[in-house]
Amino acid sequence: MKPDKVLSMIGIAARAGNIASGEFSTEKAVKGGKAYLVVVAKDASQNTKKHFSDMCSYRQIPLFEYADKKRLGNCIGKEFRASLAVTDENLAGAISKRLTETEQLNNGGN
Repeated sequence: MKPDKVLSMIGIAARAGNIASGEFSTEKAVKGGKAYLVVVAKDASQNTKKHFSDMCSYRQIPLFEYADKKRLGNCIGKEFRASLAVTDENLAGAISKRLTETEQLNNGGN
């Protein structure tokens, strides 16, 4: 299995101290204007997905559904994470670009 570049980039952001993870911290970062990108696990509850979708669309913050809770948590050194926010604008831009490319590849392959 080849390494996942998106998760690697999120891991780099975490090591640089530019990740707010967990629902409470992610929400705090979004409402505090510190979040530049939000990632929600694909296996998060519908309620969680809708909550962050509404919050991010209101504040015009890019939101992606990616990976599962276990993989999302592992890439930042935690066990499980349903959501996380990237709090560095440049890292968020790079991760967002990679997520968009990955999404296009996945949609193009179907």
